Amino acid sequence: MTSSSDRAGAVDEVGVTRSYEIRTYGCQMNVHDSERLAGLLEDAGYVRAPEGADDADVVVFNTCAVRENADNKLYGNLGHLAPKKAAHPGMQIAVGGCLAQKDRDTIVKKAPWVDVVFGTHNIGKLPVLLERARVQEEAQVEIAESLEAFPSTLPTRRESAYAAWVSISVGCNNTCTFCIVPALRGKEKDRRAGDILAEIETLVAEGVSEITLLGQNVNAYGSDIGDREAFSKLLRACGKIEGLERVRFTSPHPRDFTDDVIAAMAETPNVMPQLHMPLQSGSDTVLKAMRRSYRQERYLGIIEKVRAAIPHAAISTDIIVGFPGETEEDFEQTLHVVREARFAQAFTFQYSKRPGTPAAEMDGQIPKKVVQERYERLVALQEEISWEENKKQVGRTLELMVAEGEGRKDDTTHRLSGRAPDNRLVHFTKPDQEVRPGDVVTVEITYAAPHHLLAEGPVLDVRRTRAGDAWEKRDAEKAGKQAQSAGVLLGLPKIGVPEPLPVATTGCGCD
Repeated sequence: MTSSSDRAGAVDEVGVTRSYEIRTYGCQMNVHDSERLAGLLEDAGYVRAPEGADDADVVVFNTCAVRENADNKLYGNLGHLAPKKAAHPGMQIAVGGCLAQKDRDTIVKKAPWVDVVFGTHNIGKLPVLLERARVQEEAQVEIAESLEAFPSTLPTRRESAYAAWVSISVGCNNTCTFCIVPALRGKEKDRRAGDILAEIETLVAEGVSEITLLGQNVNAYGSDIGDREAFSKLLRACGKIEGLERVRFTSPHPRDFTDDVIAAMAETPNVMPQLHMPLQSGSDTVLKAMRRSYRQERYLGIIEKVRAAIPHAAISTDIIVGFPGETEEDFEQTLHVVREARFAQAFTFQYSKRPGTPAAEMDGQIPKKVVQERYERLVALQEEISWEENKKQVGRTLELMVAEGEGRKDDTTHRLSGRAPDNRLVHFTKPDQEVRPGDVVTVEITYAAPHHLLAEGPVLDVRRTRAGDAWEKRDAEKAGKQAQSAGVLLGLPKIGVPEPLPVATTGCGCD
């Protein structure tokens, strides 16, 4: 429930509703949190600033502490806003997320023009903190040490009309030596299965046809209650929700990936044939130093079982190159696993120190030149494999869910873009009939590149969906609001693919 004091800060001195902008960095969890932040601000009476506008009344940074140079990027952006704030009376700047949880008072010391600092556990406080900073005319720094409210209980403003993330847990019980996330997001806390399913059913009723179950270690779900099969039971329960066409999840951990999850994936029709399984290293020695509780044989065994149960599954991964102490022999073991696993895609990272992690203090830090050379060899190998695996898709007939703005060249090529069941990106010839994001088309793959597929022939079938209806309704409402604010009748809403959404990387590199 929003109080009158919350709404007071959403209106300026002359009665004009204040606008907001959220800038998001990091993983899907951060992007999902930003949807909640947007919902909180709109529930408190703020309005979203127009796309491309550079004059929002409130700018919120939702930060990441894992990515390289995250703090430098934040302070650079804050420095860029300082003169704008000086010229814009009443403007407020807020910093939240993992870096805020970690740095706390440091942010205000380095950037005293910041009005609010909040952490990962109390995002629900943002409107109150903004109002308090406005009334008291001083910065508000409030960091909770434990979760105050599960994010899914907060209002939300989803970026997509047809797809949604659903958090099933927050936090992580692992102690990987390169990762600071458990210290910032806390120990794992699971939601009740009934609450998760109720949220999914509500989303489906609103037109959503694809959901992604989200957690720092998603397949450890159930650890709170000691049920090792809780995650597979949840997948099967999702299969019984009428109208839910696609179910995905990210990111699992090999330690907790059990045979019952593989069976649930294979036997539940709406669970997609896609798996993101972080490897991090193929060397048993390095995995031990990382405190990863599996070894190469266990990892490849999981991949073999998944492929046996789901032959067309597309498997992706995360890999860190240059972890302290990594020898050339260790790196060759990583290349060996990449060759054996034949990932459809790999998100590769060069190791860099993260203050506060055990790995930052380890001996054997690898020279940057060596890390770069190994990284380039890994990327070249994975590019070759990705292309070979994509070529196997040529000639297949696939159902695509039309995507929102994923093809940057669609306007010039007269194509649209969609995602295959295994999440591969496919650009296809635009059909004569209307196709909306969320609708489903059937195409034949004619060409493969390392990172996408083409369907250059005519679309074989178009299926209009409730998800497409939801997108069209939202697009019409958006056009109506723009017309009202401009005082001009815009006519019929544009039907097509809007601008691309912000790109979210997979995981925090800690899964």
